[in-house]
Amino acid sequence: MKKISREEVLKIAKLARLEFGDDEIEIFTYHLSSILDYIEKLNEVDTSKVEPTFYTFVSETPMREDEEVRNVKGEKLALREAPAVNKKFFKVPKVIK
Repeated sequence: MKKISREEVLKIAKLARLEFGDDEIEIFTYHLSSILDYIEKLNEVDTSKVEPTFYTFVSETPMREDEEVRNVKGEKLALREAPAVNKKFFKVPKVIK
């Protein structure tokens, strides 16, 4: 069943910037190998008579008219609880230099 090697899992982990312990590497090696086995089984299925499908169902996104929602009481309560306020906005520390 082993389709993927430990070295390949380590390479994938390095590319994804992930660090795994030895036991985790073994677990991922097993799981990735079983995924590849499943894909091999799917590749054995004859799909030559199946038309390609772009969408499984047709659906349109329902639209509604835009409307302004205002809750003055909620705004005042939120601003009252905020640590720092500038007029009607939350004041936060600058994060971009």
